[in-house]
Amino acid sequence: MTTTFQTDLTDTTYNGWTNYETWNVALWINNEEGLYEFARECGDYQTFVNYLYEYYGVKETKDGVKFNDPKVNVIEINSDVFDF
Repeated sequence: MTTTFQTDLTDTTYNGWTNYETWNVALWINNEEGLYEFARECGDYQTFVNYLYEYYGVKETKDGVKFNDPKVNVIEINSDVFDF
C-alpha cells in the first residue's frame, strides 16, 4: 500500500479556476450549446448576465450559483468565453 501526500497546500483554486462560483458559471456556459452561443452573441459577460435577467428571467445556473455573484471572476469568464 502506498500513501500520497498533498505537497502544495497553497493552491486555492477550483479545478484551475479562481473559485467554485467562477468554475460553475464557466462550466454551464461552455457546456450548454445554446447558452454558449447566446453568450458569444452578447459580447461580454456583463451584457450576457443583463440579457439573461431581463429577457429570460434566468438568475443562476442549474446548480444554484447566481450569475451576478460577486465571487464570480468576471475577468476570467471574459477571457475564457469571450476571448478578451
